[in-house]
Amino acid sequence: MSRFLLWGTALVMLVVLAGALYRQWRRNQRLEAQLEAAAADLQHLQEACSRLAPAGVVQRLVADGVAPGVQAAERKVVTALFADVVGYTALGERLEPAVLARVLNGYFQRMSDAIHEHRGHVSTFLGDGILAYFGALQPNPWQCDDAVRAALAMRAAMHDYNAELAKEGLPPLAVGIGIHRGPGLAGLIGSRERREYGFVGPTVNMAARVQTLTRTHEVDILVTDALRTGLDSRFVLTPMPPEMVKGIAEPVVTYAVREARG
Repeated sequence: MSRFLLWGTALVMLVVLAGALYRQWRRNQRLEAQLEAAAADLQHLQEACSRLAPAGVVQRLVADGVAPGVQAAERKVVTALFADVVGYTALGERLEPAVLARVLNGYFQRMSDAIHEHRGHVSTFLGDGILAYFGALQPNPWQCDDAVRAALAMRAAMHDYNAELAKEGLPPLAVGIGIHRGPGLAGLIGSRERREYGFVGPTVNMAARVQTLTRTHEVDILVTDALRTGLDSRFVLTPMPPEMVKGIAEPVVTYAVREARG
C-alpha cells in the first residue's frame, strides 16, 4: 500500500506542478502579447512623430525622455535649401482648390524624395515653399555637394512631373531654388506645448533671398559664393551679376547651376 501511496502522491504533485507551469506559461503568453502590442504602439507613435521631427531626434527623445535641456540647440554649419513654385498665385487662381491641393501634394512628394535621397532633411513647408537642411542632423563634410545634387534631382523630378500634369491638361510648374551655407543653431525650438526641429540664423534668410533672385536671373537653381567654395569642381556653374536683396547690406554674388559632370 505504501508504494501505491507514494506513487499517488507523486502523481498528484506532478499534476499540481504541471498546472502551475501551465498557468505561468499562460501568464507569459499574455505578457508577451502585451509587450508586442506596446512595441507596435511605440513604433506607430515614432513613425507619426517622425513626420514632425527627424527620426534621429525622435529616437533620442524616446530613449532619454522629454525633459528640460533635452535636444538643446547646437551651433553648426549647415547648408540651407529653399525652393518655391514660380507663379503660384496665378496658378491658384486658375485651378480649383481640390485640384490645386492634389497638384501641390504631388510636387511636395517629389521634391521631398529628391531631398531625402541626397541626405537632406525637409524642415517645413511654407505655403508652396520648401525649406530643407543638409548637415543639420549629422556632421556631413559633403553637405554642399549633396544639396546641389538634390537641387538637380528636383529639376529632373519637376520635368517628369510636368509631363504627368500635361497628360491631365494641367499647367506645368516651375520651381526656383536658392542654396546657402553658413552657421546657426540647430535643435528643437518652440514652446512647451509644441516644438519642432529647426535651424536659426541668417543662413536661412540668405537662402530664401537667393531663391527670389532666380526670377531676376531667369534660372532655376542659384548658389551663393559661400556654398560655391565648398563644391566639387565637377559642377558646372555660371556667375550671375551681383544683386542687392532685402535685408542684406552688400550685393549678393550668386552662381547658376547648370549640371554636374561625371
